[in-house]
Amino acid sequence: MFKLLLIEDDASLFHEIKERLQQWSYEVYGIKDFGQVIQEFAAIAPDLVIIDIQLPKFDGFHWCRLIRSYSNVPIIFLSSRDHPTDMVMSMQLGADDFVQKPFHFDVLIAKIQALLRRTYDYNAELAELKTWSGATVDFDRNTVANDAGTVELTKNEILILKKLIEHKNKIISRDELIKSLWDDQRFVSDNTLTVNVNRLRKKLDELGLGCLIKTKTGQGYVAVEEDVQHDP
Repeated sequence: MFKLLLIEDDASLFHEIKERLQQWSYEVYGIKDFGQVIQEFAAIAPDLVIIDIQLPKFDGFHWCRLIRSYSNVPIIFLSSRDHPTDMVMSMQLGADDFVQKPFHFDVLIAKIQALLRRTYDYNAELAELKTWSGATVDFDRNTVANDAGTVELTKNEILILKKLIEHKNKIISRDELIKSLWDDQRFVSDNTLTVNVNRLRKKLDELGLGCLIKTKTGQGYVAVEEDVQHDP
C-alpha cells in the first residue's frame, strides 16, 4: 500500500481528499504542526506528497524546496490561485505535477497513479546502467556520474534523459517527450516541459554535460553523443 502525505490546512478539504484516496487503498497522512513539516515528512517517509501552496507559517514552495534538498519523492502541488507563475515556480523547485483548484477528483487520481507507476513500477524495470558521453547514467538510482562528480535527478528529469539518450544524436519532438512523461496532456502546458529540460541541463552543467542537450528550434531536443578519450 502506497503512503501519501497530504499537506493541506483546510480541514474540510483534507478529509474529503483523504476519504476519496482511501477508497483507492492509499494510506493517507496529514500534518499536525505546520511549522514542523520536514520533521513529520521524515517520520512518515511517504511514497508521494500532495502539497497546497497556501499554508500557515510557510507556503508550499518553502516546504517543496526543503523536501527536494534531500528527497526525490514525487510531489504534486495544489493551488486555488489562478497564477501561471505558480505552476512555473513549482516545476522550477522540482515538483512533478500541478493541479488547479477546484479540480475533478478523477484528474487527481490519474496524476497520482501515473506518478506512482513511473516512479516505482517503471523505474524498477530500469535497474540498469547506460553510458553517455563518458558518463554513467543509473536509472535505478536516478543519477548521472562522470569524473567531475555525481548529480541526482528527479523522476521527470531521468525520464527525459532516458528518452533522449535512447535516441542519441536524433531529434525527439516536444510532443513525444510530453506524451512519455504525462498520461493526460490536456493539463500540461508546453512551458512545463521547457522548465523540466532547463532544470535537467542545469544539473548536467555540474558535470560539463548540459551543453550536450541541444534545443532544435521548432523541432524538439537532441542528446549529443561525444567521443571521450581516456588517458592510458
